[in-house]
Amino acid sequence: MEKIKRSDQEWREQLEPEQYRVTRQAGTEMPFTGKYNDHAEDGTYRCVCCGHELFGSDSKFHSGCGWPSFHGELDEAGIVQRPDHSHGMSRIELLCPRCDAHLGHIFPDGPPPTGMRYCINSASLEFKSSEE
Repeated sequence: MEKIKRSDQEWREQLEPEQYRVTRQAGTEMPFTGKYNDHAEDGTYRCVCCGHELFGSDSKFHSGCGWPSFHGELDEAGIVQRPDHSHGMSRIELLCPRCDAHLGHIFPDGPPPTGMRYCINSASLEFKSSEE
């Protein structure tokens, strides 16, 4: 997979301010405000920065946490996990493998079959319907 590298200015020109803050500055959107929190269409969720396919709608579930939640990533997604000790917490950050966009965090409190909860910012995603 070829890495996508852009300057800070190029990212600012491509993304809306909230998308830039979340994906390029490791921000977090306010809970229950993201457009995909209660989204339930069939399709694929992609990285808003580069279009890399990350999650299928079949792994999405309602966790009640306020952010879109998935129990697993697509087999070919290859989402990068790295330790995050910001804000006085110890978490695992999730990054797009193609462009290093901050997506959210992963927690071990999800449903079967994985038991994991990929807690993802809507601002880091774009959705492509199965009907498209």
